[in-house]
Amino acid sequence: MKTDARRHHDPEVRGFASDNYAGVHPEILAALALANGGHQIAYGEDEYTGHLQRVMHSHFGPMAEAFPVFNGTGANVVALQALTDRWGAVICAESAHINVDEGGAPERMGGLKLLTVPTPDGKLTPELIDRQAWGFDDEHRAMPQVVSLAQNTELGTVYTPAEIKAICEHAHGLGLKVHLDGARIANAAASLDVPMRAFANAAGVDVLTLGGTKNGALFGEAVVVLNPDAVRRMRHLRKLSMQLASKMRFVSVQLEALLARDLWLRNARHANTMAQRLAEGVRAVEGVEILYPVQANAVFARLPHAVSERLQKRFRFYFWDEAAGDVRWMCSFDTTEDDVDAFVQALKEEMAH
Repeated sequence: MKTDARRHHDPEVRGFASDNYAGVHPEILAALALANGGHQIAYGEDEYTGHLQRVMHSHFGPMAEAFPVFNGTGANVVALQALTDRWGAVICAESAHINVDEGGAPERMGGLKLLTVPTPDGKLTPELIDRQAWGFDDEHRAMPQVVSLAQNTELGTVYTPAEIKAICEHAHGLGLKVHLDGARIANAAASLDVPMRAFANAAGVDVLTLGGTKNGALFGEAVVVLNPDAVRRMRHLRKLSMQLASKMRFVSVQLEALLARDLWLRNARHANTMAQRLAEGVRAVEGVEILYPVQANAVFARLPHAVSERLQKRFRFYFWDEAAGDVRWMCSFDTTEDDVDAFVQALKEEMAH
């Protein structure tokens, strides 16, 4: 039976569950169409992937080399494998995405051990790192080899360039390498009005996983090697980790569309601005508590459980800690002022109810 393609959703409906819920930015759709047609060499030898390297140099310096991959979990697994030995371990925040949101992939697929540290705000410090940076010669313990940071963190907080630089200097002094999970690094850069390099090569990070999907791309991230001496056999690791795209031009052209000009920054600034608008509206609602500083595109709040359940029937969002009544509201590049205002009004109505 012949079936015509048709729309199965209302394109005017947006929620606050995740920036992954958003569609694709029109400029990226146009870039994908531009890259389509004709033949290009597969597996990264295409013109788009070649040009992406030059774009990466403009952001992260002449030593940077980008390895496009399918998704964020794959990017982190490839990056961490490249930085560790088989007996190696990675120090990270207890709340880190690699620990709580990747299905155990770094450990099960990457074959490494995560050494977690509780943090009050999702951010590591040299002192917190020292809680796990020991036992390097103890054969009974996985050897700490890498510190992994997330910018911004899973709690929506942002490291300053000075904070990351201090961590890198401390980690390198201990013989550790530094990985930065930059799934939302654009939001952090927009928040502090600094270039992305301020958190990366300028701060001493060895390997960056650069996000695209959460900032308007259809799919695709990149592992960006900033210190070539810190990694081994990236191409082989990407392949055996099932992250080598045959038609890589369609990943690369999206990242090029984001990074070649200022689309990455425009999208991130807008999402951050909408989160600030949301936070301001929520603060005026009695009985709702904002839990962490709103520094990027996430708002974490605590409110009565029954209110959240009713509100979820009107707008999609997730509980962060359901037992405590904590929720997370995310804004995206396509979140509008009307979306935010309607949500705040709905929150007021449900709180009054």
